Amino acid sequence: MTDRTVSDRPATAMETPFVAIIDDDPSIRESLVSLLRSVGLTALPFASAQDFLQHRWPDAPGCLVLDVRLPGQSGLEFQRELTGAGIHLPVVFITGHGDIPMSVTAMKAGAVEFLAKPFRDQDLIDAVHTGIERDRDRRRAVDALSDLQERFRSLTPREREVMRLVAAGQLNKQIAAELQLSEITVKVHRASVMRKMQARSLPDLVRIADKVTPAGDA
Repeated sequence: MTDRTVSDRPATAMETPFVAIIDDDPSIRESLVSLLRSVGLTALPFASAQDFLQHRWPDAPGCLVLDVRLPGQSGLEFQRELTGAGIHLPVVFITGHGDIPMSVTAMKAGAVEFLAKPFRDQDLIDAVHTGIERDRDRRRAVDALSDLQERFRSLTPREREVMRLVAAGQLNKQIAAELQLSEITVKVHRASVMRKMQARSLPDLVRIADKVTPAGDA
């Protein structure tokens, strides 16, 4: 599945990161909101996973602070649900009832941190900043791939054929023979591919092809 976002606007370095907090204890939510806002973060409190899913959160780097024990659905189950839905917000788990097997499960599923209550404020702040940076890196990678895919769509069908064969390591004369073209024509298509894909070298083009070429076309 593709990542869930709230708009098609690309991420920028100036976007204000946010932290979503899901905990059914109002006092915990208020405490965490106060802490995170004190260090300049936008904190969004939710009483349940359902409330969070119904919210239109900012199109910006983010992190999710999630209580392991939630009414009706555990935080670990909700983490798996988010991943399955293409929502890849990094998760910082907090719990008053955690144990080692639970923390191992959470970390294996990609959690940033697993903090047992009571935890130090700085430990949570550090974990949240780590999660935000992780999400910022993911968003940049998504934007970069989208840009590559847009360039790939600008290629003509013939240029895509040439790109596939060049990336597979074939020489111009081999490509010309396979496509029944002259070598000069292959060179023209190859140069056009390099220009449109903004590839600086053959290895660069091979890396790009690995990212944008459908598996069945490889």
